[in-house]
Amino acid sequence: QVQLVESGGGLVQPGGSLRLSCAASGGRFSLNVMGWYRQAPGKQRELVADITSGGTTNYGESVKGRFTISRDNTRNTAYLQMNSLKPEDTAIYYCNADYRDWTGPAPVVGRAWGQGTQVTVSS
Repeated sequence: QVQLVESGGGLVQPGGSLRLSCAASGGRFSLNVMGWYRQAPGKQRELVADITSGGTTNYGESVKGRFTISRDNTRNTAYLQMNSLKPEDTAIYYCNADYRDWTGPAPVVGRAWGQGTQVTVSS
């Protein structure tokens, strides 16, 4: 089973930057789309950005021009560079990945989620 571990969250002042990482591990697998979602208190989880294995990216409207998603396929890791952070970016950020697991006798297709990392933007 594929597992995702996020890192890089924390407290930052408005206008500052953070870089989140999401590393996948577990057996023999391949990753298709990897993405970042966020959920603020009292709000629904929303897409921040996603990226295909070929590098095609997609961003939520509120982060366009400020956030950049990237991935290193050799390390099974996705990144989210967040610049010009605003207080409204405060949320728990979750990584997800669509995968095909080749470990068992037959391939298993699924979607994995990380445990989340807190990002707080405040002065």
